[in-house]
Amino acid sequence: MKESYSEHKTPSSRPSSKGNRPAIAIFIFFILIANIFCHAQQTLNALFIGNSYTEVNNLPEMVSQIALSTGNCLNYQSNTPGGCTFSQHCTNRSMELIRQGGWDIVVLQEQSQYPSFPQYQVENEVFPYAQRLVDSIYRHSPCAEPVFYMTWGRKNGDAGNAPIFPVLGTYEGMDSMLCLRYTYMAEANDASLCPVGRVWRYLRTEHPDIELYQSDGSHPSLAGTYAAACAFYTVFFHRDPTEITYRSTLSDDVASAIRNAVDSIVYQHLGQWRRPQPVASFESPVDDGDPMSVILNSTSLHADSLQWLFDNDETVCTTNPTLTHTFTDTGTHLVTLIALRHCLSDTASASVHIVGDTTSTPPDPVAVPTTDACLDFGVFPNPTDGIVNITLPQNNQVERLVVTDLYGRQKEAFQVRTADGPTVLSLNGYESGIYLLHIVTATGIVVRKLVVR
Repeated sequence: MKESYSEHKTPSSRPSSKGNRPAIAIFIFFILIANIFCHAQQTLNALFIGNSYTEVNNLPEMVSQIALSTGNCLNYQSNTPGGCTFSQHCTNRSMELIRQGGWDIVVLQEQSQYPSFPQYQVENEVFPYAQRLVDSIYRHSPCAEPVFYMTWGRKNGDAGNAPIFPVLGTYEGMDSMLCLRYTYMAEANDASLCPVGRVWRYLRTEHPDIELYQSDGSHPSLAGTYAAACAFYTVFFHRDPTEITYRSTLSDDVASAIRNAVDSIVYQHLGQWRRPQPVASFESPVDDGDPMSVILNSTSLHADSLQWLFDNDETVCTTNPTLTHTFTDTGTHLVTLIALRHCLSDTASASVHIVGDTTSTPPDPVAVPTTDACLDFGVFPNPTDGIVNITLPQNNQVERLVVTDLYGRQKEAFQVRTADGPTVLSLNGYESGIYLLHIVTATGIVVRKLVVR
């Protein structure tokens, strides 16, 4: 099967520099304003690799403008030659850009028809090159998030290739094949997926009056690009697209309908489209025969490596799910497990009680560590912008609240006094990120994860 592609470019005359100083001044002013905005909530560096579907209406710039409208910032570069395939990107400037490193996001968009072709052809002409691109992304930007750009079926299908592969004869058939193949590429390559094609399908059904295509029935109209841009913003920043205020030159009604579609398809199911996230967990410690030692067994999901944190500031890094640890003293100890994958992390904590050797001298009485189920408290809002309310048990057995980072380093400690209503903690001044809230009681420690936005 073969691709069909046409692109028209008109060379422009070189403008004279004379008399343009006011325009240059205005341009510099807007650059400065953009730089100010980029010291905002979240800044990401993105690389867009694709072709005309990404280039038309300047999709990367539209995503950047959308991000600015919500107080975020997207710095980007792109390489989008018309009709370019993954195999061609493996040997052109795209690889140079990937090897520069430092990317937070790398978007991968294949030629518009190739992923919809018969399985044997896709396995030879698409999948190997998708893997090569993702492998290079992770090699040069270990913390980057590769994102496959799921495109859409042509307005009336791919008539030119339908005689060879009949499923392509309709929009629904071509679109379903693209969805299937892009989903596979994301899953097979440990990457995220931006389901633009699913958003378009929803809009075609629920809002057929919104024209998503240009006259060629293939490339996106302004509304089509806006739908893609809102979807990418949501996947990049994990934010509600209905908060977006930028709408380009679209009417309020059209822009609002598109944002609501992205909310329904992308934001409400964000976990479905994101690459596997690590989930930390471990079984109850097992006695290994030594009264001062326990066997810890991680049951974490999607973890490439593990970090065990102990309350004496000891840290053990390993890829082995099983760890034997010897404590230096008896009593209740906090054990925290951090599961890591591509610089993503999740934590789980539990209290371990070490009695020690009881054969010679009777031990001092010890209390049973309090479990989550025994300690009835709430932490809200979480994620937080700085203020956290903690509702404590009525008997108020909590003695102290300690905030640490993921590596166990203490950030702040709060004494708890008996009082009606919630205890209020101020985390203003904390950098955005994940912290651990340790609830210290007379009988043990319970840990909750806090997300500061």
